[in-house]
Amino acid sequence: MLDLFSDTPPWQEPLAPGAVVLRRFARERAPALLQAIADVARQSPFRQMVTPGGYTMSVAMTNCGALGWTTDRHGYLYDPVDPLTDQTWPPMPAVFRELALAAAAAGGYPNFSPDACLINRYQPGAKLSLHQDKDEQDLRAPIVSVSLGLPAIFQFGGLQRSDPLQRLLLEHGDVVVWGRRVASVLSRYSAAESRASPRNGRLSLQPHFSAGGQSPVLK
Repeated sequence: MLDLFSDTPPWQEPLAPGAVVLRRFARERAPALLQAIADVARQSPFRQMVTPGGYTMSVAMTNCGALGWTTDRHGYLYDPVDPLTDQTWPPMPAVFRELALAAAAAGGYPNFSPDACLINRYQPGAKLSLHQDKDEQDLRAPIVSVSLGLPAIFQFGGLQRSDPLQRLLLEHGDVVVWGRRVASVLSRYSAAESRASPRNGRLSLQPHFSAGGQSPVLK
């Protein structure tokens, strides 16, 4: 895809009260972010989680940081231990934390310090359906979502299912920041009671790859 705005510096687009899109905010850090994702995945491999109802999710996931988002037969939860490796999740790489702090501050959330980082890997056909992020202890704390690789559609709605949806095209390096009880709409999960949950908010990385496993954006 020809990018006619490749030389345009990063800019912001308001999304809702307490929510903003930071266009191209992570582009310069992208090579380091992708390398860090690969390093995390070597310790805690990507996996397609199975929901309590027995549905295998099309998105492959892994985590890093003090807590990781996962599933068991009782529901959805944050846990300090990776159930696949029976080890604690890998530490959050410094490049993740630095980007999260900078993006949160740019989005109006200073002093952000994420406890958890969820990494969702999308390949063609993979998607998450409508949901609200409600597992965190403090819903005023932000979620910082970073899009890497191929373009993807992000749907964003309100606190009620009847609220209108906004459909956004997110491209390589775009970051979405939201909090203050603003609801993100990417999947329909209704979380069960968690044994642990992030106190300070969450960083979420969303790499999107081609069928061959590589994005043409990345050299």
